[in-house]
Amino acid sequence: MATAVDTTPADTTDTADPDGAGKHARSFGLPVATALVMGNIIGGGIFTLPASIAPYGTVSLIAFGVLTVAAIALALVFGRLAARDPRTGGPYVYAREAFGDFAGFLTAWSYWITGWVSNAALAVAAVGYLNVVLPVGGSHWSACLTALVLLWLPALANFAGTRYVGAVQLVSTVLKFVPLLLVAVGGLFFFDPSRMGPFNSSGHGAVGAVSASAALLLFSYLGVESAAVSAGEVRDARRNVGRATVIGTAGAAVVYLLGTLSVFGTVPHDRLVHSTAPFSDAVNAMFGGGWGGTAVAVAAVISMTGCLNGWTLLSAQTPYAAAKDGLFPAAFARRRRGVPTFGVAVTAVLASLLTAYNYLSGSTRVFDVLVLVTTFTATVPYLLATAAQLFHLISGKGESVNRSRLVRDAVITTVAAGFSLWLMAGAGYAAVYQGTLFLFVGVLGYAVLAARRRRNAS
Repeated sequence: MATAVDTTPADTTDTADPDGAGKHARSFGLPVATALVMGNIIGGGIFTLPASIAPYGTVSLIAFGVLTVAAIALALVFGRLAARDPRTGGPYVYAREAFGDFAGFLTAWSYWITGWVSNAALAVAAVGYLNVVLPVGGSHWSACLTALVLLWLPALANFAGTRYVGAVQLVSTVLKFVPLLLVAVGGLFFFDPSRMGPFNSSGHGAVGAVSASAALLLFSYLGVESAAVSAGEVRDARRNVGRATVIGTAGAAVVYLLGTLSVFGTVPHDRLVHSTAPFSDAVNAMFGGGWGGTAVAVAAVISMTGCLNGWTLLSAQTPYAAAKDGLFPAAFARRRRGVPTFGVAVTAVLASLLTAYNYLSGSTRVFDVLVLVTTFTATVPYLLATAAQLFHLISGKGESVNRSRLVRDAVITTVAAGFSLWLMAGAGYAAVYQGTLFLFVGVLGYAVLAARRRRNAS
């Protein structure tokens, strides 16, 4: 696969760009690749997460620990796969190489759906936090316009080139981690165990409580694949993608665990269960005053903007890789300044239409259903990627498997596969059903593209 990697560089389009825009394309080093992973994993959910799991008691922290181990196992699998094939596309590349075009297409299709629907969800959620600082939610029109601005600013950063995408991602990740670490670390100095409440307040056994709280926590680690998807833009990808994925996932886990523990120990349990802004309550409990809500709102907006920046790039990278192989429309293979500009534009337009419909229809039901579906579509690439790793391990190909690491990799991959299935099951029956329908719609598109490819080849 080394020859294929070397002959599909990101810069061929850029160097031919008549306006010399190639200078705006820049490969990511380890720090930016790590920031991409951490920034995409940690979006806005962390700001409400402690209150979501508080009704189960501190037993939910055990679920967090179990999921963290499983997420790191998945990160290690992506690192191994990227070391074998460090091309842009991540799970798409791995699934197609192992199982053929159809599996590759399903991976790209499901990941693309996840990207643009999730972007719409992030923009809507960011408006709610921004409204704490600025009165932007007074009407459907003002809220809609604000959400569209939040969607298109990251898109414009992507149009400017990977150089600016990386800069925005690094800065936003640093800025949002300052207040998060303030609570995560500072809260330990104000920690009072008596505020944590009972170990298990779910009304079920310990195992049932862990499983129930895990269902809420399962999606906290979506984004672990970020560096692998953009592997073609990462310097020394065979080495740095794996390192960035593991470091980024572990870093996000530390922030999640410490932040949740600090909130549990600073906000009384009976109050935390009903809190709509647990980090704000924690800051107010630590330092007094009412400025916590504003500070957390600003941090949330920064967090979500960084998330939008990263996900906008990722949602265009997988279709780009598929288009290069003829499995997506050829327009998705257009790239300038290191960025698949057509994919970015289509993703932004679709997310904008969904956002506008959400605000102007007067009902959020359809939007909520689509967001729930993405919790299923996001896990399809994970499962296919881990299946690809299992395929390489079991087939025993000399060029694909390090035999001295065979047992270790087999255990890690099995854990990652179990995590992927757990994620899929946690999405719920309705989401799996509706997500499957979305996949079948893609099958019809695949049939058209496959027929055209065969006709052109004959």
